[in-house]
Amino acid sequence: MNPFNYDTEQLLNVAHQVRRDIVRMVHAVNSGHPGGSLGCTEFLVSLYFKQMTHTPQPFNMDGVGEDLFFLSNGHISPVFYSVLARSGYFEVSELATFRKLNSRLQGHPTTHEGLPGIRVASGSLGQGPSVAIGAAQVKKLNGDDRLVYVLTGDGELEEGQVWEAAMYAAHHKVDNVIWTVDYNGQQIDGPVDAVMSLGNLRDKFESFGWKVLHTDNGNDFDQLLPVLEEAKTLTGQGQPICILMNTQMGFGVDFMMGSHKWHGVAPNDAQLQEALLQLKETLNDY
Repeated sequence: MNPFNYDTEQLLNVAHQVRRDIVRMVHAVNSGHPGGSLGCTEFLVSLYFKQMTHTPQPFNMDGVGEDLFFLSNGHISPVFYSVLARSGYFEVSELATFRKLNSRLQGHPTTHEGLPGIRVASGSLGQGPSVAIGAAQVKKLNGDDRLVYVLTGDGELEEGQVWEAAMYAAHHKVDNVIWTVDYNGQQIDGPVDAVMSLGNLRDKFESFGWKVLHTDNGNDFDQLLPVLEEAKTLTGQGQPICILMNTQMGFGVDFMMGSHKWHGVAPNDAQLQEALLQLKETLNDY
């Protein structure tokens, strides 16, 4: 079942609150990755509050009859944890334990703590697509018609394993998987094009046998939602689906936007207050 089908105004309100969660979480422990988390907020909010069929409670690790999501770039765990909590997988108050000793909310998602919503440990970059494609094949073999989503960063595509996964999925016609690339042009060491240019990603994915969609602004629900809907309509046609999603790292906090310098740096006290002034409280802070 899908407990949510939010309209755009409701999605915007959740996104504002998720961004407040992100900056407060990383500030509290002076550790974490706010940049990519802020940039992917609309995407995760869209999936969990609009697009996916999922059941937060009781959480079923197997996900039979549910759409599944796998976060490959696990360092953006703050946005993932916030969205999971805000959509009912666990109490919002638990966000205050982020990256603390004995917390279920580790810096990169893990499974042995038993956190609802987490089906695979992630953060070793490049592995998420392989996991998602395997899960999608299981669904096909079991006659489960639900979909599997996976998110990777763009710098993550410098890993060789992602291209093995891309080749495998097309060869085996895994057409119930939707792979989104967060294309913000930034990675921890600088602009992606300066570290290792990815070339023309559309051409690359198409040459591997994928159907490719694109959105110029993954931080705008009015542009993002139609692409996500279109991706769903293209499943079941013999080709895996890829969405190239342009975002801005740090979106929503003006002094963080567009810079790789906020990939893995926590705001100080003054910066936190400046960020919170830009992000209205719409639900409740934890």
